[in-house]
Amino acid sequence: MFDLQGHRGARGLWPENTLAGFARAIELGVSGLELDCGVTRDGVVVVSHDQELNPDCTRDAHGRFLTAAGPPLVELSYAQLQAYDVGRLRPGSPYAARFPQQQPVDGERIPRLADVLTLVRTHGRGRVRVAIEVKSSPEQPQLTPTPESFVQALRADLERTGTASLVAILCFDWRVLSAAQRLMPQVATVALTEQQPGDDTVRMGSPHPSPWLGGLDPAHFDGSITRLVQASGAGTWGPDYLDLDAQRVEQAHALGLRVVPWTVNETADMERLLEYGVAGMITDRPDVLRTLLERTGLPVPPRPQEYS
Repeated sequence: MFDLQGHRGARGLWPENTLAGFARAIELGVSGLELDCGVTRDGVVVVSHDQELNPDCTRDAHGRFLTAAGPPLVELSYAQLQAYDVGRLRPGSPYAARFPQQQPVDGERIPRLADVLTLVRTHGRGRVRVAIEVKSSPEQPQLTPTPESFVQALRADLERTGTASLVAILCFDWRVLSAAQRLMPQVATVALTEQQPGDDTVRMGSPHPSPWLGGLDPAHFDGSITRLVQASGAGTWGPDYLDLDAQRVEQAHALGLRVVPWTVNETADMERLLEYGVAGMITDRPDVLRTLLERTGLPVPPRPQEYS
């Protein structure tokens, strides 16, 4: 089955990283939900892409959009976070312009990871997986817990909700992958990479190894991104789709790696990546990818009402 993952739920259609968005993405028919997590001041793992409150999708207790990036999650308790509404995009913002079809769901709060995992376990009935991106930065360590403590908090939520078999841990900071492989060896890991100008976590050819690679040096792998990913211990490579070509996918497959690129929203790009033979895609528009899969005759994930 092709791995059809809804990015942040399905942020092209519903508010990102919200319980409402995840529930509706499951109803749409996905094989997996991709989400992001951080940790509050009081140690609660919450689902949020931004480590500081995003003014383009966050309103205060009075219903006013934040005028600038809000406090970091690590400076707020979970109870304090519940004062903020993340169910609507700021009109006129670049975010709203990018996703004009996103339907607001007023009253949505930043959820606990445990609540999302429980939703997926019950609503998805074991048919929907969760790709948890751990938002950890070796270059901004003040915004997140250490990799070790972050993974320990994740492990507690997976054990509490009984969802370890449904989860994969994704991260650009490969220190997190190492910690997850050590502390949760039964949980799949995915090595994320970005090799675009201005956002390069690999830094191939740099005189100093990238701090994102958990101590690995690309120079030791003859410039091969796929061999570098294999050395991370992850079974899946999650590259920016712009970094992929047919040769790289072929090289990854030869090393036994699955390839699931992000974030693929245009039909032409989806078609090209299908020709490369990727195992799945992460997309803001799972409805578009699902339609394409049906049109090309590939099997699509069942919807909840179709579960046997």
